[in-house]
Amino acid sequence: MRPVFAALAVLLLAACSPAEEPAPPPAAPEPAPVLGGVDLARPVRALGTEPFWSVELTGTELVYTTAGSPEQRAPQPNPLVQGTTATWEAETADGTTLSVTLISTECSDGMSDRTYPLTAMVKLGGQELTGCAASTAAVMSAGESGPVVDQGQPPA
Repeated sequence: MRPVFAALAVLLLAACSPAEEPAPPPAAPEPAPVLGGVDLARPVRALGTEPFWSVELTGTELVYTTAGSPEQRAPQPNPLVQGTTATWEAETADGTTLSVTLISTECSDGMSDRTYPLTAMVKLGGQELTGCAASTAAVMSAGESGPVVDQGQPPA
């Protein structure tokens, strides 16, 4: 009879134990930030004139170029997105701060008849530059005039 009582005691204890709660479902990945119709998870190019400069946001690096100066590279962090603004801040290999801010406002580069979906502000050390930005694919495929947008995407 004792084995029956022992088995009954084990069953009673199991019945009184709290049930294991099911694990919560895995969180869905956050969608990539989109600013002014530009997917910030894809390569983006900011550019300006006087002096001519550009910053490529490749997904892994910020690459600043300008005529007559060596290229500056910095690791690309995740952007800080606040409303209609996205900002990346990093440090180049030589310790210079590189900051790129994109704002969801239409922009003209002043030299062509192109219009871009984003305005760009770049700080490299003490130098401050302003220009325009769009996805790299849109910049590369755009004509000499009109909106700079990804193929198949209507202008904003």
